[in-house]
Amino acid sequence: MNDRTTVDVWVDPICPWAWRTAQWLQEAEQVRDLAVRYNIMSLSLLNEGRDDVDRRYKLLLNRGWAGVRVCVAARERHGPGIIRPLYSAMARHIHEEGTGMGDRMVRAALAEVGLPGELAEAATSTEFDDLLRASHMAGLADLGDAAGTPILHSGGRAFFGPVVNAAPAGEAAGQLWDAVAVLASAPEFFEFKRARGNGDVPTRAR
Repeated sequence: MNDRTTVDVWVDPICPWAWRTAQWLQEAEQVRDLAVRYNIMSLSLLNEGRDDVDRRYKLLLNRGWAGVRVCVAARERHGPGIIRPLYSAMARHIHEEGTGMGDRMVRAALAEVGLPGELAEAATSTEFDDLLRASHMAGLADLGDAAGTPILHSGGRAFFGPVVNAAPAGEAAGQLWDAVAVLASAPEFFEFKRARGNGDVPTRAR
């Protein structure tokens, strides 16, 4: 009998916080019986039509369409399992290697996971936008305006976060999962937040 806990995480390659959470979940899988499945949401879509977004963030959002569109295109042509390695390659190029969010990043990530370069054409196409929106809305289900990225669904529960400054490793990663699972299972629990302090995660996206 398989007692593994399935965790669905919704991420956007441009979000540094989602990248840290994804790294934490990869660590937690090593010490807890978890099966993490990756899904795509879009900060560009989440903020679509908003007039209160500052110019710099709006530029980031405009550039952010490329990665999520290519991820969804790859999923449709190569199956849902491709999201995890492709997303991870994109996020690492953006947040750790300073590759940016444009065509160079997309093509480097595609090559890294053995996907054809022609998928990069999806970055500027609306062909897969309906599928992107469907994936995005599936992540936001039951969360509404409380959502950002990352989003986790597990055991019939959906929640935004957790947001971590750095990914804990080993047993510390497992203990954080244990705590998150307990809090998420309590119907009375609403929010737990503290100052980010000096551990802010910078993004090198440009």
